[in-house]
Amino acid sequence: MGTAGASADELAGEGRQLANVAYRLLGSLAEAEDAVQEAYARWYALPKERRDEITSPGAWLTTVTGRICLDVLGSARARRERYVGAWLPDPLPDHAEWGHGRGQGADPADRIVLDESVAMAFLVVLESMTPAERVAFVLHDVFRYPFAEIAGILGRTPAACKQLAASARRRVRVAPAPVTGAGQAEAVRRVKEAWETKDIAALVDLLDPAAVMTADGGGMVGTVLRPIEGGARIAQYLVAIAGKAPGLELLERSVNGAPGLVARQAGAVATVASFEIADGRVTRIWAVRNPEKLRPWLRGGAV
Repeated sequence: MGTAGASADELAGEGRQLANVAYRLLGSLAEAEDAVQEAYARWYALPKERRDEITSPGAWLTTVTGRICLDVLGSARARRERYVGAWLPDPLPDHAEWGHGRGQGADPADRIVLDESVAMAFLVVLESMTPAERVAFVLHDVFRYPFAEIAGILGRTPAACKQLAASARRRVRVAPAPVTGAGQAEAVRRVKEAWETKDIAALVDLLDPAAVMTADGGGMVGTVLRPIEGGARIAQYLVAIAGKAPGLELLERSVNGAPGLVARQAGAVATVASFEIADGRVTRIWAVRNPEKLRPWLRGGAV
């Protein structure tokens, strides 16, 4: 049976799933939105007779979106080598913390489901994978697509796709299992309090001695270009920032579905920070300052 009876609303309804797939594959809201729009453009560019022959428009759109994302990932490494400083995935606010000023679907971030597969630590691990590994792993392990369908996206055999996912899975297993829930919220709260009071000793105690802080300013705002290594150095840096930014306001907010911090200055969001906690101490901090990546936090009273 063809798609003659498929309505425009039904086709548009696939957009949420496509956006969730594309964001996890790319780590960028803008690139994910572009990929989804391109997939729809290719769908409507098909002759009507060809569209009517396709039994599952959703599966077709997912396959095309996956291929587009694969191409984007292939070129992303070269582009990110030219990126000023470290590149981090886009941070996502929690829907419940956006207030009443946002309309559902008003922003690409509105459509992303917040679960463990969008945790910043997880997305950073995904960045270490090859494009083919990432596509095979995300589609199979996160979205449960069969390897037979993934093979059509990657242009490889199902067995080869299974091997790619297994290789990617090993990378995930090597990464430490982060603390989540109340334990992470308490650790982040204590960091906030020590940061606000410029208490270096307290910060050093909260940070793992081998902690690493990575910041993403994209060359658009001032920030460190290389990761800061060592709890003591990170503590000194955080206190120095607070000293140079009078009126800095720190807010506890969900970032990619986990407890994090939002820094505001003069009422504007300046930084969104994610944390990885292990054994009661902060092991990683990811601080996004690139204004282009903070757009979902700037609209409709996100904080």
